[in-house]
Amino acid sequence: MSKLYFFLLLSVVSATATLAKTNPTKPSSKFYEVRIYYPTPGKYAEIVDRFRQYTTRIFEKHGMENIGYWTPTDTSRKELIYILAYPSREARDASWKAFGSDPEWKAVVAKTEANGKLVDHVDQIFMTESDFSPKIKTAQKSPARTFELRTYTPAPDKLDALLTRFRDHTMKLFSKHGMTNIGYWITQEKDGGQPKLLYILAHPSETEGKAHFDEFRKDPTWVKAKGESEKNGPLTTKVESVYMTPTDYSPIK
Repeated sequence: MSKLYFFLLLSVVSATATLAKTNPTKPSSKFYEVRIYYPTPGKYAEIVDRFRQYTTRIFEKHGMENIGYWTPTDTSRKELIYILAYPSREARDASWKAFGSDPEWKAVVAKTEANGKLVDHVDQIFMTESDFSPKIKTAQKSPARTFELRTYTPAPDKLDALLTRFRDHTMKLFSKHGMTNIGYWITQEKDGGQPKLLYILAHPSETEGKAHFDEFRKDPTWVKAKGESEKNGPLTTKVESVYMTPTDYSPIK
């Protein structure tokens, strides 16, 4: 191989690497929704089972993509947390309208709620993928993993800085410390306020997840990145974490 050819090849490789770094994978155009169901007293198992027997299948019938279904590891929290994906916000609205008027679904409701309502109320979070999110894969691992839903409320005007820190530092350090990046999303707030960062990690167990996070926080690389990014103040005002167990019918486990 001639020296000239070698240096030309080196230049192409270098340019390709630089391009990949400055042009991250384009995020999916899908529209996502987190839904959190709070059952009426004594109906927790029944609402979880209704999804198992009927709801997920009827969702798919109407073009909704089941991403994952979880319950909190804290058993005092009677919640069913799940994520759906749609081609767009318009498609989402059309799917829910069709779902709600489906005779099959109406028959399921009549059957399962013969002795009273199952759902007290539902929280909704609309969101889109961040540009640095891994491709959302509905993979199932054995044994089933423990998942962690984390929600970051940025300090005023600090969302971009927070996203940059995740893109450049945080995600790589999570992987370094044994945490699996599942997905990263930007919320769409109803009041038009500043969006939040919502993401999901997978851990072998809750105990190991907490241990890995402690190791991450003490990592000198993280300490430096955090310090440099917060010279003008903290990037978040609130961080929320929920450890979750996948249901037996969750596409992600």
